[in-house]
Amino acid sequence: MSVSIRLSRGGAKKRPYYRIVVADSRASRDGKYLEQIGTYNPMLPKDSGERVKLNEDRARHWLSVGAQPSDRVARFLDAAGVKERAARNNPKKGEPGEAAKERAEEKAAKAAEAEEARKAAEEEANAPAQTEEATADEGAAAEDAETAGEAEAKAE
Repeated sequence: MSVSIRLSRGGAKKRPYYRIVVADSRASRDGKYLEQIGTYNPMLPKDSGERVKLNEDRARHWLSVGAQPSDRVARFLDAAGVKERAARNNPKKGEPGEAAKERAEEKAAKAAEAEEARKAAEEEANAPAQTEEATADEGAAAEDAETAGEAEAKAE
């Protein structure tokens, strides 16, 4: 029989309350247990002393006879100084998944296309304006030449 130290849920809907129990690992979560060694009330603030209550002597006893704590209970035992818990390192924790990466690439490609289209539209908008200005300048030069030609003709 393998023994585990774990949480057993109680309390009302949306108002959880947990017992820290020693139970056969095959027993159901809220089912039969060997001994209750503490309580955990997640509704209380994190700095409250009433949030986790633990009978440290009984916890040490059950650990000495081979009981395996769950991850959450191992954190409680570490905080109480009963059993050291090795810190875990998960470097991929904040990394997005495959689908999210694909969506980000598609979005970046669409943004790049939109930027290129905007630049092309600006260039097209500026290009006719430049040609209009150039034709206007040429037209003004031609008019100046005509008026200069007329002035010369009148002078003669």
